[in-house]
Amino acid sequence: MAIEEWVKLRDGQPVPLERALAAFDQFVLHGREGDFDEISARLDDIAQSIRVENPEIQEATPKQKAKLVAAYLCRNKLTGVADNSRYHNLRNSFIGLALQNCENAALPLISVVIFCAISKRIDLVAEPCGFPFHVYAIVKAPDDHGLDGRSLGDRAEAAQMYMDPFTSDREVSRSVLQAQLKSMGVPLADHEMLLGASTAADMVRRTARNIIGSIQNHGHGNGMVRSTESGSSDPESDEALYSALWALLLLPEAGEGLFHRARYLPYILELLEKEYLVDARLVERFALPVFERSQHWEQLRDAVRVMRAGDSMPKQVRPRTPQISESVSFKVGQIFRHKRYNYQAVITGWDVECAQSENWMSQMRVDQLSRGRHQSFYHVLVEDKSVRYVAEENIDSNPAEVGVSLMSLAGRHFKRWDISSRMFVSNIRDEYPDD
Repeated sequence: MAIEEWVKLRDGQPVPLERALAAFDQFVLHGREGDFDEISARLDDIAQSIRVENPEIQEATPKQKAKLVAAYLCRNKLTGVADNSRYHNLRNSFIGLALQNCENAALPLISVVIFCAISKRIDLVAEPCGFPFHVYAIVKAPDDHGLDGRSLGDRAEAAQMYMDPFTSDREVSRSVLQAQLKSMGVPLADHEMLLGASTAADMVRRTARNIIGSIQNHGHGNGMVRSTESGSSDPESDEALYSALWALLLLPEAGEGLFHRARYLPYILELLEKEYLVDARLVERFALPVFERSQHWEQLRDAVRVMRAGDSMPKQVRPRTPQISESVSFKVGQIFRHKRYNYQAVITGWDVECAQSENWMSQMRVDQLSRGRHQSFYHVLVEDKSVRYVAEENIDSNPAEVGVSLMSLAGRHFKRWDISSRMFVSNIRDEYPDD
């Protein structure tokens, strides 16, 4: 779902700003809250809390609304970074984590996206500003009106203002920003562009670069580093890097050619082979067409073929009829322990009976099982990152608890962990609509 949101942006389809940024969170959930719907609901709750605190807010002027929203976010630690030494922490680039923890864990960009999302919910127009090194918010008055809510007429009042919700609820003067651009040596001809509104795609690219910068600044090594310090509360670097690379591949800068985009391929392929073999279909669907008619197409196609050869997960639609429900006891998302080999795994798919070749069944001695080949078989993701095919009779569906390694691994492939049902919530409804 995350990649599909960025593809929509690339193709010019409308994607809400907060949803475009929430796509990064989908790579690092690990069973935590923070899927698209949960982030949207959290933003709705914040907007409602602001309304409750300020019953007259709908009658307030645009300037008053902007200050009320920024003040609330700062007061409740939903924006900003409390400790400058943690400014580059990886978690500060994820809107879901910022909204979930309320502990000042949002870079300026994320702070502004939260501000803009809440503003939209109280009928205030706010957009991110593409200022270098620090993102600001542009608050706009309705057409032909000033920020004081009155009709402009012949008045010369500005119809927009700048805010920095990362630090405060105070307005930032345009002249101050212009002076900063001048001190940076930015040509005057570029000021208008840099003080104008940025697109959602701009913010996605900028977030991706922030993520890569955070990984590199943690000092784990050189280049595209992919490790996380023990005990860190940050998302895992592998997953964060994977999200950033996909974003930059799918949403290039204007004029950025295939040569520049191809530099991300070795890292994406390395991570795919190491951690995400089940994502080969995503490469085939979204990355391969990008490099059509280029020198990189054949290399990428061959890599996908190798990965798909090792990807045994089913892709056809499998609805649960009453007859199937009688024979297929377990569902996608259930965890279990293998009765014979004692490993823990999560179910990712199923067949009514063994669907492998005769040669495979002979090698695995399927017909020597007590229920043979005519029992349900399950595609599973194992805690050691392997993908296996398990007969129903070997499944113990009541493990005492979910292991840390499986929780981390399964979090990449499922929406979230549901503690009440003790199942992972499936995000492959297109294949298993009733699970």
